Amino acid sequence: MTQLAAHPQSKILRLQLRQNLVLQHLSAAQWLEFESLLEISDYAKGETLEHQGTHSMEQYFVIDGVLKRVVSNAQGKEMILRFAPETDIDTSYAAWRLKTPMPYSIRAVTKVRAAKLSMLQWAAFLERHVKIKSEFELEVMRLMADVMAHTITLHLLNAPGRVQRFTRKHPELAERLPKKELASYLNLSPETLSRLKKRGKI
Repeated sequence: MTQLAAHPQSKILRLQLRQNLVLQHLSAAQWLEFESLLEISDYAKGETLEHQGTHSMEQYFVIDGVLKRVVSNAQGKEMILRFAPETDIDTSYAAWRLKTPMPYSIRAVTKVRAAKLSMLQWAAFLERHVKIKSEFELEVMRLMADVMAHTITLHLLNAPGRVQRFTRKHPELAERLPKKELASYLNLSPETLSRLKKRGKI
């Protein structure tokens, strides 16, 4: 974990972060204030960044790689709620505001590099910049709506329909995700996913 300003690749990291969907509209003054709060962290494939049920929460801005949001039950059965690639975010903002435990885990699907700061720091920054807060909260609502739409899709569409919808909505991820991860997200077995591809159903 290294402060952005002290990172040996700070120049390129700044350029990458300025493309993030939440950060791209920050003014020069806002960015100067914000970047002093950021730490750059690298995560191994499969590493857990946030654990379901905890209260220690951070805000993540993905620079390289793909994160996933995962919920699990007491028996250990898991469901992937969403993926977050480069320029995207993952967050526990809603749980932090509601003062509830983290309702899901955040894990690295691939090797991941992300910028992060504590939710306390992020919330304080948002309070100082009302327009950014409004845009961010709208993005959080979009993420929640996407998760809800995905959950509904699992019930309403057949297997080929689920794969086709994902490919249409996320063409940039369709070929990048490990087959096991994509199959799990779509509530399929890897074998079923391969069979559908071989038969030309998707």
